[in-house]
Amino acid sequence: MASSFPYTPTTLRTSVKPRPWVPLKHHEGRVEIPSLPSKPRTDTLLGMYKISTHIIPAANPRVSPNTPVPEPPPRSSKRTGRDIKKLGLEFMEQQARQGEDGYSGVVDERLLWNCVNRYVKKDRDAKVRTKGITLFLVHAAGFPKETWETTLCYLLAACGVIDEIWSWESVQHGDSALLNRQNLSGSFDWTDNARDIANFLINYMPEESGFFSRTLVVVGHSVGGCVAALVALHFPALFSSLILVDPMIDTFTEFPWEHAQSLVGRILLRRQHWPSREDALRSFKLSPLFSSWHPDVLRLYVDYGLYEDGSGRIALKTPPVHEAIISANVRTGRETWELMETLDENIELLWILPGKQNREVSMMEQVLKERVWRRPANSSNIIIKSSDHLIPHESPEALAQIITDFLHRKYGVSLTQSKL
Repeated sequence: MASSFPYTPTTLRTSVKPRPWVPLKHHEGRVEIPSLPSKPRTDTLLGMYKISTHIIPAANPRVSPNTPVPEPPPRSSKRTGRDIKKLGLEFMEQQARQGEDGYSGVVDERLLWNCVNRYVKKDRDAKVRTKGITLFLVHAAGFPKETWETTLCYLLAACGVIDEIWSWESVQHGDSALLNRQNLSGSFDWTDNARDIANFLINYMPEESGFFSRTLVVVGHSVGGCVAALVALHFPALFSSLILVDPMIDTFTEFPWEHAQSLVGRILLRRQHWPSREDALRSFKLSPLFSSWHPDVLRLYVDYGLYEDGSGRIALKTPPVHEAIISANVRTGRETWELMETLDENIELLWILPGKQNREVSMMEQVLKERVWRRPANSSNIIIKSSDHLIPHESPEALAQIITDFLHRKYGVSLTQSKL
């Protein structure tokens, strides 16, 4: 039987003074679209969904200050847990100093790119339904857009109401990172990822099936859940429902703040190169982080999260220093926590949470209880007891079943009552 957290009121009421949304504007002059950095996909999902990859200009201007990318520290097996935590704290403090004045003086108009995978039903034209469901997926820090495909295979085998899926990729992840590697900043405000998503939804969603023929359901994991919620807060009319998979919507005080320091330190020391993909796979299987993953997700990470770097080695598409930059900049998570109680009640919320028995989940329990009731109306939550924070990686089948049940309950009979 599925479990969930009962209503729990918020205890922390100190305002972090959320910043205003910075408007989008078009890039001036002609924009040359680059080529895909990886081979185009020729496969399908379950033989039913065609796969294509699309490149779009990222939001302009950038909120993140344009600063030099810091050099990662040397890797060493002699660092203690205290050393790693100290390293993370120093990095987070440095990032906070860089971002203090960046938001108020938005002048950076460097051109960056987002890659997005589209999975569209082959027989969509033959079976057009009113307001067909579009699923939009937003990944966690450190993982490429293809990470979702194991969950999608379980989901699409069981759920018949989805017409198309878009899998988003942030500017410093996966193929997007390969396109942007010469122009990435040494700082990153999560708000830019939210603005990039809004830019895509408003300006680049294909016209032949625009929002008047879509019911948009957004699924965001971790940082991706936070930025998805931020887009919904500013553009509620785009959303029918929002599924937040352990999102980084938090006050980041006490244990969450301590945990973030250790996490950032570990990311900074993460290995980045291997002689081959098979060597990388063997290494991952021996790692405490990766060994708990579903084997198909791990294979996707090896296939799509790594690339040949030109030196004869295999490297991570998302450099650890850029993953650390994201994890160190938690201000937007605090702001979104405060704003969640104002989210349009017409957007149904489903929170999916980790329940594995370990210290981290146990220490986060009170935070999770309060998080999922930040907006009580039209909201529910469910706990996956087999998983830690990386739910799509560790428990894709359970995640897919929960999403299937939600979609069938909400959309299985009629799609005509959605607001878009």
